[in-house]
Amino acid sequence: RGVIKLKIFRAVIFFCLYLIFTNSIAADKSKIINKLNSIDNIQFKFTQKTNENIEKGKCVLVFPNKLKCNYEDKNRKELIVNKKMMAITQKRYEKTLFYPLSKSTFINILSKNELIKIINDSSTIINDYINIVFIDSNKSKTLIRFDKKSFLLAGWVSSDQYNNQIIFEIKITSVNQMINDNVFALPSKG
Repeated sequence: RGVIKLKIFRAVIFFCLYLIFTNSIAADKSKIINKLNSIDNIQFKFTQKTNENIEKGKCVLVFPNKLKCNYEDKNRKELIVNKKMMAITQKRYEKTLFYPLSKSTFINILSKNELIKIINDSSTIINDYINIVFIDSNKSKTLIRFDKKSFLLAGWVSSDQYNNQIIFEIKITSVNQMINDNVFALPSKG
């Protein structure tokens, strides 16, 4: 009888802990969504790690689908996303490549509505961050990271077309500042 009572007690404790953890995750997701709903734009510094390669720079993100990043590298790389196109320019060589945004994992992070849908529909892993686990239609997994205290976007972890892991860490420097839309003008093709 004592063994059965102990098993029942353990099951009840496990169930209670499960409910507490589940409610905590739901509360965290709700706080992230509330924070996102209050944001129109963010400016941030970033560190991007791909294998042993580390790149740094600054970005401005305006919802929906506008992003400009200036890399601090010898090629003076610049990335601009404007609605459905992405342009990557290496100013040192005056060379620009254009990509449809639909081919990038950015598309899910740059649209606030899409990001909120992902947060609601995806599982969560909690470690140093609140990680939203997003698996796209190609079965590619992206962890979208949020800070556990501020509930602000903290970066993401994804893989490129060569299966290299890309860790993109951000430190937000300002929220909801006035930003000139001309910042997101794509370079001319030609």
